[in-house]
Amino acid sequence: MDQPTVVIVSDDPDFSGAICSQWQQERGAPAFTLVTGDLGNGLSSETFDLAIVGNVRGELQSNVLKTLEQSGKPVLLVSDETAMGPQVGGKNLRLMVLPQQEGWLEMLVLLGSEVLRRCEALARLRRAEQTNAVLERQAALGRYVIDMRHNLNNALTSILGNSELLLLRGDLLSGQPHSQVETIRNMALRMNEILQRFSSLEKELNVVARQGEKEPIEKSHAATAW
Repeated sequence: MDQPTVVIVSDDPDFSGAICSQWQQERGAPAFTLVTGDLGNGLSSETFDLAIVGNVRGELQSNVLKTLEQSGKPVLLVSDETAMGPQVGGKNLRLMVLPQQEGWLEMLVLLGSEVLRRCEALARLRRAEQTNAVLERQAALGRYVIDMRHNLNNALTSILGNSELLLLRGDLLSGQPHSQVETIRNMALRMNEILQRFSSLEKELNVVARQGEKEPIEKSHAATAW
């Protein structure tokens, strides 16, 4: 994500203002969206990366938390009940309860920043996994084409040879049949050119791979010489 967004759900403007003011003093502060408890149900999971809930009217808080839970995004609940200590859900971080006692604001910024870093790391991991899956499919297709290249070459050689023989027998073909056989021959030649390009590409990739294997060895030798 480019700049993470933190949504603050609170019916107390001072609560939201204090968090924004404290966090904006830090480097790389997120963007903030401020909503009240009665608007919390309209939140979309696509519009924020972390939610902070605090000083919401009691009858609305449970609905807000239920909506945020359904979003699948991590939630920081700031509570004035000192009996509720910080709760961190490990890898599947979702709901954390932070007691609103001395130093809670600094702790919230530290914890929130860590949550956002973790979210960013997970997002990068998902993108890498998706990219890797695409590359694996493409590699499997490429290997299949290379493996089948010889079979295709044999089939094209047969098609091309027979079409050439038919074209040499002008007495057997005339008019439209002759034109159709020429089309078959020309298409076979084009397909053969494509297969030749595959062969050239395979050779180039092999050269690049060998060079890549040699570079670490050369660097190792150079380091040893020093």
